[in-house]
Amino acid sequence: MSDELKNYKEIQKASWGLFAPLELLTTLVAPKLIQFSGIKPHAHILDVGCGTGVTAITAARIGAKVSALDLSPTLLEKAEINAQLAQVVIDFKEGDVEQLPYPDAHFDTVLSQFGHIFAPNAQKAIDEMLRVLKPGGVVAFCTWPTEHFVGQLFALVSKYHPPPHSIDPPIKWGAPEYVKYRLSNRVKNGCFDYGIMHVPTMSLGHYLNSIEKSLGPVANLVKRFGSDSYEMNKFRIEVRAIAENYYHDNILHQTYMMYRAVKLT
Repeated sequence: MSDELKNYKEIQKASWGLFAPLELLTTLVAPKLIQFSGIKPHAHILDVGCGTGVTAITAARIGAKVSALDLSPTLLEKAEINAQLAQVVIDFKEGDVEQLPYPDAHFDTVLSQFGHIFAPNAQKAIDEMLRVLKPGGVVAFCTWPTEHFVGQLFALVSKYHPPPHSIDPPIKWGAPEYVKYRLSNRVKNGCFDYGIMHVPTMSLGHYLNSIEKSLGPVANLVKRFGSDSYEMNKFRIEVRAIAENYYHDNILHQTYMMYRAVKLT
């Protein structure tokens, strides 16, 4: 692994550790992904990029046997607390989606709620997710469509702080053709669905304040430029201009995309 890639992953680990205050937003999407994936009680599932355990806990509560992995030890500590509060047992591990610590063909279902898309090497990530999935098992995940708010937000972040050339930008996962390309001919019955994450916020200023503190890519911009810098003030203006198209009745409407497919036998 190059020094550039090691540094990038360390930054990811630290910045995503700030995400816990936003977990309630992903809580609303988790049951949608569980239903979409068709998980049944007693199925053995893996939640990749589990964060604070929202999807893993939702699956465990319907009787699934759940393993969950994340790069951030800070988020995993919160996930353990959440699992205790929910009175479910989950096997949490710190690890990297590009090198999953599980044997081949081990899980009935592999899930990721916006997690795997941030892996620096997109092909390694999806290869590993399929490797640990049983033939005939289901892979299902959420991404952010490139043409909607969060996709545009991430594109804006990349404009202000372009990732290294060796890094696959997460926004690419928001294009259906890219998803099909990455999974190529190793799956069947692939299908997409869409939903809207409703983000309550008193104003766009309140929303910006929250993501600058808790959303990894934006928090990195603040760290890079400084909160009162010319660059950050310009960034805020551009985010507002995009967000105004999606914000009404004190809710920011964030469209997400789900994909599901069956691994070939």
